[in-house]
Amino acid sequence: MTDQMTGESIRIAMWSGPRNISTAMMRSFENRADTIVVDEPFYAVYLKETGLDHPGRDLILKEQPTSWQAVVDDLLAPLPKGKSIFYQKHMCHHMLPSIGLDWTKSFRNAFLVRDPRHMLASYIKSRPDVTLKDLGLERQLELFHMVADRIGKAPPVIDSADVQADPKGALMRLCEALDIPFDAAMLSWPKGPRDSDGVWAPWWYAGVERSTGFAGPNDASREAEFEKLDDDLKRIADAAMPIYEEMGRYRI
Repeated sequence: MTDQMTGESIRIAMWSGPRNISTAMMRSFENRADTIVVDEPFYAVYLKETGLDHPGRDLILKEQPTSWQAVVDDLLAPLPKGKSIFYQKHMCHHMLPSIGLDWTKSFRNAFLVRDPRHMLASYIKSRPDVTLKDLGLERQLELFHMVADRIGKAPPVIDSADVQADPKGALMRLCEALDIPFDAAMLSWPKGPRDSDGVWAPWWYAGVERSTGFAGPNDASREAEFEKLDDDLKRIADAAMPIYEEMGRYRI
């Protein structure tokens, strides 16, 4: 499908934090015959500029461009023949102040949110050291307001809990908000890794590689995980909660 007004391909920027079913959502879109995807294209830029030591750092710096301008060139490149939608999974905390954002003006921007308590409980399984900035929620809210101010209305916000509770209903609403047709192929996908996965997959993607669709909610398990968080992590969750709740006011 192409944009009926311009005839151009549709490019979707999905803005998320880590541990937020963002990779499952990427799987969902990649299972469409008309769509290609990209996994966190600014990760190497972020690591190079911040100097942070994340799992797989050396591989990431080797495999991805470390110039944000080069990343943007890739995001704006023509799509392969037969593909008309380019779905891009972006981590909000990767978008450092030095990275220009003019390219987002031609994109359909959407925002994926999750209860920060559950983000933290999942995050520390792969990287024990975490701060509020690592969740990207403050930056996500800034990007949300930037897009809303530009288009004159709230861009679509989708909550991971809603997707897990009712995948078909949530994805139908998301597709409607993005002005693309819903495709039932988005509801399930083959098990295993993908060539499109970032090189950091061995540290983070074990669960999604076992999946064949969106896992249903397990509120009791999640609450038990939250209770295991230490006081420092609970303080991070408390600081993040108002941002999550503000974003949640606009969820579709």
